[in-house]
Amino acid sequence: MIIENDVKLDFSDVLLKPKRSTLVSRKDFVLSRVFKTKWSQRTFECVPIIAANMATGTFKMANVFSKYNMLVAINKFYSINEWIAQDATTIANCIYTIGMSDLEYERYLQVLDVLFALGKIKSKQDLHLCIDIANGYTKRYSDFVKKIRDANPSTVIIAGNVCTAELVQELILAGADFVKVGIGPGSACTTRQKTGVGYPQLSACIECGDAAHGLDAGIVLDGGMRSPGDIAKAFAANADFVMLGGMLSGTDETDGDIEERIVQTNIIKRSHDGQIIGLQEEIQKHKIWYGMSSEYAQQKYMMGMKDYRTSEGRREEVPYVGPVQPIVDDILGGLRSAGTYIGATGIKQFGKCATFLRVMRQHDRF
Repeated sequence: MIIENDVKLDFSDVLLKPKRSTLVSRKDFVLSRVFKTKWSQRTFECVPIIAANMATGTFKMANVFSKYNMLVAINKFYSINEWIAQDATTIANCIYTIGMSDLEYERYLQVLDVLFALGKIKSKQDLHLCIDIANGYTKRYSDFVKKIRDANPSTVIIAGNVCTAELVQELILAGADFVKVGIGPGSACTTRQKTGVGYPQLSACIECGDAAHGLDAGIVLDGGMRSPGDIAKAFAANADFVMLGGMLSGTDETDGDIEERIVQTNIIKRSHDGQIIGLQEEIQKHKIWYGMSSEYAQQKYMMGMKDYRTSEGRREEVPYVGPVQPIVDDILGGLRSAGTYIGATGIKQFGKCATFLRVMRQHDRF
């Protein structure tokens, strides 16, 4: 047993220090970045925000995100016919998701063949691939990433999840262009509660980003961001992409049922003659939000939870908020403002311009 005493930080442990800015207006801030990938040698430009391959990984989400040139990791439960039904613009902003499964990989190849034949992608390398599992620490997983890379030398590959520099390096050397970083920080994830395993997400971002950039690759910071300010901190900590789930969970574009319930308010209800007769009621709408490792998701997509594993996700009811577009606008507006505060002219400069101030929280005093 080893105890590491180094301080590890989360988003709530720091603030960004303001600095002089040369920007005349927030509208001059550059949201997009140009990426040149290590293995696939692909060059592409986008706003580096990805909707997670959970209930948020829908084609409805991709239709909106494509207008901003942001990406969506489509969840792996869509059929080939549903892929065919999408237009080329939407598909250009999609990432195909598989697990560690030869069957799922073969289906990916089938989708590529059909989309290429229909002219919805210009080449079979145009559809990025995310090889997504909750625990990227097994040798079997890194071997699988290598096998997929060897078979697809020109495809952008995202692999994960891990949360330490050593495994980031291992997955990059196996063939990943980007490594997905985060064990347990997601709003619908219970890995830390069920297993005791995890890593504070801001420190994971800093350490894993440093490891990836040293090998000319990148990271996707997956989970743990609850506000636009957290996203700004992630980019300041040298995340190449951020992947969002919970922040988008209550929207129309996220998969999930909407439930209504009648609740009492604090407003007094009176009769026509002014007598108090109780409290007024209102209808509140909630959306069902769930982790993909939850028992709910396993029942929905996989015909039940296997008897040798436990649920590492939760089912929640989150407030229904309507269309995702106002949330996206709020996130991008927050990033523009953050840039003007720290002296960055674009997301790419966040890491160079940022100084973090560690915040002394109450429990740190004792």
